[in-house]
Amino acid sequence: MVDCIRATPRPLRFAPLVLAALCASVVPADAAPKVVLISLDGATPRLVESYLAEGSLPANEGLGLLKNRGVAAKRNFTVSPSLTAPGHIAIATGSIASKNDVVANSFHLVASPFASNISGFAAPIGGYNIHGPSESQHPTAEPLWLALRAAGKKVVTATFPGGDGLDIKVPGLTNSPIIQSAAKRTVDYTVPFGAFAGVGAKGFTLAAGGFGPAPQAIIDQLNAAGRKFFGPALQKTSELDSFTSGGQSYSIQLAALDSSDDATTNYDTLVFFDAARGIEAGPFTSPATGPAFVRAADARSSPFFLEGTANRAGTSFYVSSLKPDLSLVRIARYSANAIPRNAPVIASVDDINRQVGFWLPQPDFRIPERLSPGFDDFPDAELEAIYLDQVRTFTDYQTRVALRAIEQNPDADLVMTYFEQPDGAGHQFLITDPRQATDPRDPDSIGANQDQAKIARYQSYLRIAYRTANEAVQRIIDAVGVDDHGRPRGNVLVVSDHGFAPFHTAVALNNYLTSKGFDAKQVRAVTSGPAANIYINLQGREPDGTVSPAEYAGLQRDVAKALRDLVDRNPRYAPDDDGQRVFDNIYRRPLPANLNDAEFGRGTARFIGQDSGDVYALLSVGYNFDGTQTPVVQRAGDESSATPVFSIPNFYGAHGYDPKLRSMSAIFYAAGPDIRHGKLGAVRNIDMAPTILRLLDVKPAATVQGRALRLDRGRGDDDDEGGSE
Repeated sequence: MVDCIRATPRPLRFAPLVLAALCASVVPADAAPKVVLISLDGATPRLVESYLAEGSLPANEGLGLLKNRGVAAKRNFTVSPSLTAPGHIAIATGSIASKNDVVANSFHLVASPFASNISGFAAPIGGYNIHGPSESQHPTAEPLWLALRAAGKKVVTATFPGGDGLDIKVPGLTNSPIIQSAAKRTVDYTVPFGAFAGVGAKGFTLAAGGFGPAPQAIIDQLNAAGRKFFGPALQKTSELDSFTSGGQSYSIQLAALDSSDDATTNYDTLVFFDAARGIEAGPFTSPATGPAFVRAADARSSPFFLEGTANRAGTSFYVSSLKPDLSLVRIARYSANAIPRNAPVIASVDDINRQVGFWLPQPDFRIPERLSPGFDDFPDAELEAIYLDQVRTFTDYQTRVALRAIEQNPDADLVMTYFEQPDGAGHQFLITDPRQATDPRDPDSIGANQDQAKIARYQSYLRIAYRTANEAVQRIIDAVGVDDHGRPRGNVLVVSDHGFAPFHTAVALNNYLTSKGFDAKQVRAVTSGPAANIYINLQGREPDGTVSPAEYAGLQRDVAKALRDLVDRNPRYAPDDDGQRVFDNIYRRPLPANLNDAEFGRGTARFIGQDSGDVYALLSVGYNFDGTQTPVVQRAGDESSATPVFSIPNFYGAHGYDPKLRSMSAIFYAAGPDIRHGKLGAVRNIDMAPTILRLLDVKPAATVQGRALRLDRGRGDDDDEGGSE
């Protein structure tokens, strides 16, 4: 290691600056980040521990390694609502949702027009000044990276929510000011989570009659590319697909090849290419990929970069069925995606695009739920295989993003990275309740009529998702390195944002509110999973507010009563004679006694933040606001209705329920040079930020509500850490 003091043998005019530059540029070859925080979206203690016990997850890799070389919490209380955006911002700030003001995955800023929503992943952390509106000079929460960077620490966020370099504005408000500057959402190396690039997924079913001899130009291009094939190359007689992304139009063409030298014509490979470019030979410089060659037997998609897109977008192709004679060909073209090119983080984004590639398509529920066009005639098994391909390829992509971030910043004090799995698989495959319809189109496929083979398949898919996420954790541990005792050389902490529970019934809340006589221009529900924020269009708060304070108080009371009165009395779903109350928790925004109080309609409480609904409510487990099908599939035993409140959903797992429920518990595993080996009882996700700050010897912000876990080496077991919020 270079001695930075001896690097300047005689006094220099700018000696302090020279010393700082030299020291900053010298990184030991074996350097490792001091703390790495990994979030596995939706990982549950019950499943992780079950898979570890049965050997589906190895004891010496990933979470098993962390548990056996460090600590594992029996339970990790998340925040209310137990959703992805609030959960991750709670992890990053050490503050509950009502304080960090990211109150759902989607909600309404009360300073915005009444019909406008904002994504929780692009909402101001710690709120904003609603009088104006403007950026808050005294936010109610702040991400830990602000304190760390102020203390001179180096921070990396690799697709972690809140780290995006985005200027936040009020949606729907003309000439909105910035209500949170990009500077508060930018660190030393910032990679935002990817975004939709305007082209949704699509399925294609083809037959031999749609193919003819490939033009000589295409054959010449295949030969120039060094692609061997036997028998005649064929090409689709018309374009396969056309679309526009990033301001560029594309015509996708398809060729079929027989790559097996067996004296029999049996097509096994499809080639997807831009008709305007043909089959280019390469080599290609990332993010470019050239044409996509997909061998059906590989059961793996091939990425396809969309040349010319300003946002560096791309898609992928998957072949789910390919008969050797082309009598049946089924293809999935995944959605187009790109990493947001926000100006403050463009250097990091370009580095990922060049070294890892464009943002690969993430697991897309619209495909197995047959919401995307062209998939209606695909068998369930093929749709499931497509989804699992996306689980594997996207998790691998996210892992490579994290590894590149670490490679570029081996001296980082904190690396924060996020994985989408196993959350997506939990939504798609969690069938554990006999009231769940295994065929979403058949309301009688519950109880004894459930498809047990499908349930068994789905259980195996969940294991695959957890194994895939666990392998990602191990790859990051490998990058950090381990000492002679098998402990990571940096402190590796793995958390999740929430747990999971099965649900059997989709609830159409706005149908219910309409049936109770509420005017949608005065009362509007914004839902995320089983959590609802119900807003009242208050004069003087919303820019287009119409409801007076006196009317507001009555409407708020009436909405809360209507929610309390909603009871499921269908004996197939609520066997109790008294039925099942559909709402578990209902909270109202606190109101001052004086209707003329300037803060009327702006009060906060433990579960009500600045931008929470005027009524905030959580459903009971088994019910979810998402999943209503088009057309609606009513439950057997319900009264027929053109606008039903209850229906059969098209997926199975949910979160967002009361965080005190054990099923909503998140995970926490950690090991490293500063972390003892032992046990932890209950912890909280709001304890993560102060714990990391303690490991890095930085004082937490005054807004932090969590407390640092005592993980220090040399301590005995401590079963009393943490607690509920």
